[in-house]
Amino acid sequence: MTKKDKQIHEIEHGKKISSNAEEIWGWSSPAGVLRANRRAAIYVEMGNFGKGDKLLEIGCGTAIFTKKVYESTGADITAIDISVDLLNQAIAKLPGITFKLDDAMNLSFQEASFTCVYGSSILHHLDFDKSLSEIFRVLKPGGRMVFAEPNMINPQIMIQKNIPFIKKWIGDSPDETAIIRWSLKRKMKKIGFKNIKIIPYDFLHPATPKGIISFIDKMGKIAEKIPVIKEIAGSVIIYGEK
Repeated sequence: MTKKDKQIHEIEHGKKISSNAEEIWGWSSPAGVLRANRRAAIYVEMGNFGKGDKLLEIGCGTAIFTKKVYESTGADITAIDISVDLLNQAIAKLPGITFKLDDAMNLSFQEASFTCVYGSSILHHLDFDKSLSEIFRVLKPGGRMVFAEPNMINPQIMIQKNIPFIKKWIGDSPDETAIIRWSLKRKMKKIGFKNIKIIPYDFLHPATPKGIISFIDKMGKIAEKIPVIKEIAGSVIIYGEK
């Protein structure tokens, strides 16, 4: 699979899902909203985002996390996506933010342009080596990256990403995969990232019925602290420094 093929597939996928993207991604349900709020808070806390920071968001989609991070930090955010269909929705939602059509595997920004780079469920759509190298290049010395991605060790994610007809039925793009944390850590080390942390988290499924969300959320946060059990969490948080 070439970089060009991945680009074409992601652009086509963005067009296909643009009318109900947030529903497909699972962010519009009551449990999805809670998950999104928690994820955005983790970005801000782990990345130590602040008002003076210059942030790059990769794969902003419809600006769900752009909005949350901006409202909680007031940081200078540049948000990119390769899908013009999704980006148009983001621009309409947040006219005061800098949005740009750009390729995460070949970023148009100069070296050492950003304090922090972050994104939600985007790296697993990309070539890891190319995208991580580009993130490293555009970070300032001492800069941080924080991403949340699906965890391949989770049973549902493993089935979803590896059985083609299920992948298509659920609405995934054809090239996307998921994260195996020890493998990704090796890649990040090779590129030059330091103080790397890849942490399994999030047992709350977006389809959780409203009446039991609170209970499942509490049990999930306990499970995140239990060795072995935590490895099958739905997502991983990825942190690294330049």
